[in-house]
Amino acid sequence: MRHVRFSISLLLSAAYLTAPAQALEILRWERLPLAVPLHVDQERVVFIDRNIRVGVPASLEGRLRVQSAGGAIYLRASEPIEPTRLQLQDADTGALILLDVAADAAGVGQPALEPVRIVEADAATARYGGDAKSAGTVEDAVEEPGSSPRTPRETPIPVVLTRFAAQNLYAPLRTVEPLSGITRVNLPRHLALETLLPTVPVRARALSAWRLDGFWVTAVQLSNASQRTFSLDPRDLVGDFVTATFQHGTLGPAGQPDDTSVVYLVTKGHGLAQSLLPAIGRIDAAANLPKLGIRQDGASHEK
Repeated sequence: MRHVRFSISLLLSAAYLTAPAQALEILRWERLPLAVPLHVDQERVVFIDRNIRVGVPASLEGRLRVQSAGGAIYLRASEPIEPTRLQLQDADTGALILLDVAADAAGVGQPALEPVRIVEADAATARYGGDAKSAGTVEDAVEEPGSSPRTPRETPIPVVLTRFAAQNLYAPLRTVEPLSGITRVNLPRHLALETLLPTVPVRARALSAWRLDGFWVTAVQLSNASQRTFSLDPRDLVGDFVTATFQHGTLGPAGQPDDTSVVYLVTKGHGLAQSLLPAIGRIDAAANLPKLGIRQDGASHEK
């Protein structure tokens, strides 16, 4: 009986070792669209290991079911689909990955398509805003207490942040260049910006902010409150800024298409709120004035 048990154990082990493993197709993202074929009424899983938002064209509504969870995307076509492009956007960095999906009926006895895993290319080329490879590159990065030294970047961080913010506000989504390490920052609610351009007739409103390696960039919308055209000059800005960049050089009269622009303010070590001068209201200003009294002889004196 002991010999029989040993033989059965060997058979089970051999069956386990020779069973076909679940295949996994590896696709390398090198900024070229990746082809992902589908079979009708068969689900195919795409693993990407990122926090992804999926952009689906309106033409696929009701024809392609798309679900995303935990770094995996589940695709299931209900009818044949001509080659159509999907956009996968990294919710943290804004980076895009393009998929070309197409669906047709599976043949008789044809096995299901294996899952897909998307990985970065082995050797990424140096790109704008990436880590510098040469030892001679110097970057004025802010090191936080207890953090390990950061690799210098090939481009100054204020330049990288300004370009990234401008792309997010003005450029098409597909052209936004990915930026490693950047995070979106929540802006204080009702951030007071009256002291930002005190000598210029504009209304200022904070739009968005991002952070990278100890630097912050805040995009502030500027709207002309007057009926005249005037130039925007960084020397009119009041606050503690590393750099300030206007999207446009002038503002047109209020009510005209060119009456609005954006200024990108880069700060170091803290956000925009800590870089502005405190606003002094009428009551505060009056409270700081000396109190005057009237003597019986009619002359004023300070109390």
